[in-house]
Amino acid sequence: MALRIANCSGFFGDRLSAAREMIDGGPIDVLTGDWLAEITMGVLASQRARNDDRGYAHTFVQQMDDVLIDCLDRGVRVVSNAGGLNPRSCAAAVRAIGLSAGRDVKVAVVEGDDVTELVNGRLAEGWPAPHLGTNESLTEIDAHLVVANAYLGGWGIAAALDRGADVVITGRVSDASVVVGAAAAHYGWARDAWDELAGAVVAGHIIECGPQTAGGNYPFFAELPDTTHLAFPIADVAEDGSATIYKHAGTGGAITCETVTAQLLYEIHGPRYLNPDVVARFDTIRLRQDASDRVHVSGTTGEPAPETLKAGLICEHGWTNSVTFLLTGRDIERKSAFAEEVLWSSISGGRDAFDETSVRLLRADREDPETLEEATALLTISVAGRDPDAVHSFSRRAVETLLAGYPGQALTSPPSGATRRRLFWPTLLPARDVVQSVTMDAVSWQVDVPESTTWAAAGRGRAGAQPATSTSGGRPGAATVRRPFGSVVGARSGDKGGDAVVGLWARLDETFTWLDGWWVEDHVRDLLPRSDRHRQLHLWRLPNLRAVGVTIPGYLGRGAAHNLALDPQAKGLGEYLRARHVDLPASLLDGP
Repeated sequence: MALRIANCSGFFGDRLSAAREMIDGGPIDVLTGDWLAEITMGVLASQRARNDDRGYAHTFVQQMDDVLIDCLDRGVRVVSNAGGLNPRSCAAAVRAIGLSAGRDVKVAVVEGDDVTELVNGRLAEGWPAPHLGTNESLTEIDAHLVVANAYLGGWGIAAALDRGADVVITGRVSDASVVVGAAAAHYGWARDAWDELAGAVVAGHIIECGPQTAGGNYPFFAELPDTTHLAFPIADVAEDGSATIYKHAGTGGAITCETVTAQLLYEIHGPRYLNPDVVARFDTIRLRQDASDRVHVSGTTGEPAPETLKAGLICEHGWTNSVTFLLTGRDIERKSAFAEEVLWSSISGGRDAFDETSVRLLRADREDPETLEEATALLTISVAGRDPDAVHSFSRRAVETLLAGYPGQALTSPPSGATRRRLFWPTLLPARDVVQSVTMDAVSWQVDVPESTTWAAAGRGRAGAQPATSTSGGRPGAATVRRPFGSVVGARSGDKGGDAVVGLWARLDETFTWLDGWWVEDHVRDLLPRSDRHRQLHLWRLPNLRAVGVTIPGYLGRGAAHNLALDPQAKGLGEYLRARHVDLPASLLDGP
């Protein structure tokens, strides 16, 4: 019988009731979740700085307070990365829940991800900590390291489950590792069971973002049934690494090949998906709709694990502040320019007093407005810099212009102080320098490091990445019509460090035949916002999923927590591309 692994969290702040829904909705064997987005690590660092006992996802503890005893009674084991920067305190809180009910809960803690001391030592020796995306040196940007965490794999989790843990709490592990560790322990997989491990990585990636797999953030959302309370997904992982993705009966949304494809394309860089324990080949995945709300995932092949581990360095790098002006009625652009001129002139040094500035005018106004909203535009001005006094006083300077500004001048909120700017800096460390350890019942042990023969250099493998170089962009001379790109494709986008990643899929085979040939650099550049068409592009394709994609290095500057963009995580970039008009073959459209 397959191992039934359910998800109850896709991020720190997800639906609190999800754990109860998964426990009561039907039989499961393992309850997992993901709490640790890149931006979350900075949030947890701030929490721990204020209180040594914090630094973990307290919402997970709230969920355990609700379901832990039921999990024990029903034999459901819990695997969570909610430990964040303080897994021991998180484990103590869970243990206390059991003790308050008179139960002795076997809680294991997986550690080894905190590599702050290792990184500080290497920085002192002159190691530049090159940025994973840009190769920029951390030592060149005057940032203060707060904490560094390596992305661990699933073998520490497997070791804890092998010794009888009821609950396993980790620090930073890769998002899919909670599923990989649970499946590896259940089936006793060897360290070099590459295909099985790769299949578990894919299953983990599909369910890690919770209701996204059931139709959350889905471009064709109008087709979904019951979108008011989308389901969280379950993966039945088989011994060969294949999986069936489904949801509990009577829950909202849908599990289809397209909703699963949308999640598979989320925040990946192409065919080779590197995890600490294996490289999963996403270009070998096959999907099959077995029944309503049941999708079978098979065929995934794996390559040996990378020699390096990704490490996320959380650094303090200056301060940020912003103000938003309300502009109402006529002459919006003149009022916007007036507001800027008066504000910058009130600041010593003007715009140059800051390292970065952003000015953004959002127009919701229209001619002859019938409501106040139809007469209003928003002007947001943001600044960032390393002088806390200058950044702190910025919004106060905006307030001082209120009676000396444009007609109808107002702000959307009172002045705010400067906010610490957190920088997420991804880099690589030798995997052999990072050792996992497990602690349970006051006993600790290290997890064995694989033999050197199991490692493979990143970029190598038995099959290279498939570049987007097809040339079959439809029949020459075929009739075309100018229509939104999203008329025939779906998209999912997001952030990986400072990179934006967009995956797109065709709904029909004939559409993919056109898309596969059309997806070339010149066309992709034309889709992007005008200000970003100069950027380097990495195009990729996944024919088995009828999908293509692009990674845009540096699109988000130095990451979601550090840039001043309107959409700092590129969540809407895919929908922007779908809104762009392109010349589509008329044969692909239902109507004229």
